Amino acid sequence: MKSGAVTDEFDRAAASYDTLVAANPGYHRHLRLSARRLALPRGGEGMRVLDLGCGTGASTAALARLFPRARIIGVDASEGMLARARAKKWKPNVRFIHARVEELSADRLGGPSDAVFAAYLLRNCPDTDAALGVMRDLLGPGGRMVLHEYSVADSPAARLVWSLVCWGVIIPLGRLVTGRSDLYRYLWRSVLDFDGVTALRRRMGRAGLENVRSLPLPGWQRGVTHTFLGGVAAEGAS
Repeated sequence: MKSGAVTDEFDRAAASYDTLVAANPGYHRHLRLSARRLALPRGGEGMRVLDLGCGTGASTAALARLFPRARIIGVDASEGMLARARAKKWKPNVRFIHARVEELSADRLGGPSDAVFAAYLLRNCPDTDAALGVMRDLLGPGGRMVLHEYSVADSPAARLVWSLVCWGVIIPLGRLVTGRSDLYRYLWRSVLDFDGVTALRRRMGRAGLENVRSLPLPGWQRGVTHTFLGGVAAEGAS
């Protein structure tokens, strides 16, 4: 399902997406925690921050709250999700672009970015390494990247928790609210099939990111969802 079919399912789910994520304890708080780990100075003043896979704008709102002086660009491949994001109230420093990650370039976005934030995105890209390489190339010298992502492959306990939550809550609730379960069954399986924490850190290093590390998130998602951090060397750094 890693293709246009994923985008189609997100289009169909857009109208009810905010309702569903609101039922996830800590969803918005965890996005803010990962966004805060970008550690941008002065509220992001003078900086360009990309929110890749922004969906209906939950991650965009987290970035805008934490870095109110940054220029924030939300990007998503789903027209339906973007329509929901654009319909919300934003300050002039926030804008949205319809595009797949693989279609992006620094020139298209007006120049290199100071930070890239991507929540629940990389796992859905058809070519993980190609997408990560593009994301790295969007950063200018000294740029910072945060991936907010599920990763359970290294932990049998986390895999069990994830499956229990999906089949006990996410899939039934998704079917109840939307009348379909395709997207939520895909979500369950895609997380099980995705990189473990160690493999994803190595993948980020191969993409040219430096100082790669991961940090846990609290609550029931501890061991299930993680903040992955990396960056690009500043000019003149050896």
